[in-house]
Amino acid sequence: MCDPLSLRLCRVLCSNGGSMEQGQLAQALQITPEQLSQLMDMEEGHSLVTRNQDSAQLVVYASQLRMCADRNHECAGDCENLHLCRYFILGGCTRPRCKFDHRIDTDKAIKVLKKFHLDRLTITELRYLLLQNDPALLPDVCLHYNRGEGSYGSCTFKTNCNKLHVCQHFLQGDCKFGSQCKRSHDLSEEETRQKLIKWGLAASLLPQILQLYLNASAIKNNTNATPKAEPKSPASKDKQAVQKSTSCQPVEEICLYFILNNCSFKERCVRDHYNLPYRWQIYIDDAWKDFSDMEGMEGMYCDPNNKNATKELNYNTMMYKSFKMRRLSTPSSASRPPHFILTTDWLWYWKDEYNRWIEYGQEINAHNAATVSSNDIETVFLSDENASVQFNAGKQSYVLSFKEMVQRNIRFGTERHVCRRPKFVSAEDVQKLKMRKSDPSKASDKLIPAHWDRKQLPEVGYKLIPLASSSEEYKTIQSMFQRTLPSTTEQIQSIERIQNLALWEVYQWQKELMKKKNGGQKVDERRMFHGTSANLVDAICQQNFDWRICGAHGTAYGKGSYFARDASYSHKYCKNTKSEQCIMFVARVLVGDFICGSSSYLRPPAKSTSGSSFYDSCVDSKTNPSIFVVFEKHQIYPEYIIRYTEVPINLRAMMATFGFR
Repeated sequence: MCDPLSLRLCRVLCSNGGSMEQGQLAQALQITPEQLSQLMDMEEGHSLVTRNQDSAQLVVYASQLRMCADRNHECAGDCENLHLCRYFILGGCTRPRCKFDHRIDTDKAIKVLKKFHLDRLTITELRYLLLQNDPALLPDVCLHYNRGEGSYGSCTFKTNCNKLHVCQHFLQGDCKFGSQCKRSHDLSEEETRQKLIKWGLAASLLPQILQLYLNASAIKNNTNATPKAEPKSPASKDKQAVQKSTSCQPVEEICLYFILNNCSFKERCVRDHYNLPYRWQIYIDDAWKDFSDMEGMEGMYCDPNNKNATKELNYNTMMYKSFKMRRLSTPSSASRPPHFILTTDWLWYWKDEYNRWIEYGQEINAHNAATVSSNDIETVFLSDENASVQFNAGKQSYVLSFKEMVQRNIRFGTERHVCRRPKFVSAEDVQKLKMRKSDPSKASDKLIPAHWDRKQLPEVGYKLIPLASSSEEYKTIQSMFQRTLPSTTEQIQSIERIQNLALWEVYQWQKELMKKKNGGQKVDERRMFHGTSANLVDAICQQNFDWRICGAHGTAYGKGSYFARDASYSHKYCKNTKSEQCIMFVARVLVGDFICGSSSYLRPPAKSTSGSSFYDSCVDSKTNPSIFVVFEKHQIYPEYIIRYTEVPINLRAMMATFGFR
């Protein structure tokens, strides 16, 4: 985006509110429609996205340029984002002596703008660019207003709500109800207008606000619209702060099984393998490299009241000097059953008037304890990072906004900063937790299935229990298998029960969770088949199905783990071993509420336009499903392994003649 035509494209779009109809854009650039098409082919997916409006196609300008997100004003200015007055960008700063910058021609601002080839823009052009690209600049739509009945939906704040009471799908350009919609489509309504002005938007920008929301939605929905900026070359002295390097892959989660020394996926594992539940890295020489003092970095980060961090190290912007840094982590403890060890306990804090960070739920001096705990807040945060939490402390009522990371007093409107930090765990703590022993055979009777062999419950991992062919358990699984794969074509060699108490506990926890979300109603649970190869048996028995490693049986109905009602379907995906033996799993699957799938799905779709609840799985047919796709492995328990061989064709006719089944 540095050639003259690309620069003109940027300036023309931004001076016209951030988007233009294709024909008008070609005229403004004084080029032919064919030349515009060629330009769009080069820029689309980088700096351009398109959206439909009525019968026209609009071109929208996209950029990764952002305002500094540090609301605590602790950033030293080296985060590679713009440090400008937020209200100045919104067009409504009325402070006579504003302490924040209103200039875009300072050395720091020019340095940032040049990085994105935007240093030739005027403030008006830059304003439109930022408003539609930086998600922190436009006020949120109230999701509670968009749910429920009545004038305010399910929003309990009603006229006191500081979020927009407008149809969220109208602002996304996909409201299917049009003029019949029961939610407001009027941004000029007095209540909405006052909220926008209170947010800081200049009155002169209000006529353009709908287009900005529509542009922002188009940019957000185009995941490839804005490539990440290339990292800067480091100074040689900074290399001494790091040690071994890892390849630059989009890995964010540390593998719990590896920390416990039993990851069966080994080098195929899609999670990061490290010996601690956290890992601090810096991006140098096109690779992520470990900090040398891992425990020291973690200790400073975990304590929000710590004052020892240097100015060069900024945990709010995740920058070390001029280099990006990151923290890899094990899953949040709120996303796993309570007995899981070495998950990450996230604690939530608010900053009082003395600049002290206080954990939610704690009563400190004159401050009353909040009616929510860190775990309560974390649970909501994991379900929706743009949600808000309402709570009380003494006689005061508050709302905590995840997007703004502030808590707001509903009555007085005062705001306090909020932060989320992990509970510190030392390397010594990790070793103690790993050494802690438990006797699985002493687990509660309710937890262990009655038909399991209690003497065959390992402390870690699983045990395969061969079933006697005369047992009812064997006959049940045999009957399921032979319904579509009779003994005249496939001969069962053995059926083994998988006893993995850890996976079973997670499965039961997920089952209870889905039951609660279903209003206490029983969850649809089915036994189904999954064919695979012998080299994946141990990994599946140990750590469950993971389609990214085990492979998906096609992706026609979504990118997840596929299970079949009929063994004959799964047989197509069984890969014979050298002994010509086939492997098929029988799994318990919590299919829950399902919907017809699509190859584009990475998770089941929402049940309604409000997006407040989602389907649990996808299928090939809603009325007569035979293939199920599951995206969350906690909904699966690998229960049995069937080992079988194919009957030679020359023997099949003879067996059928003698009545074998």
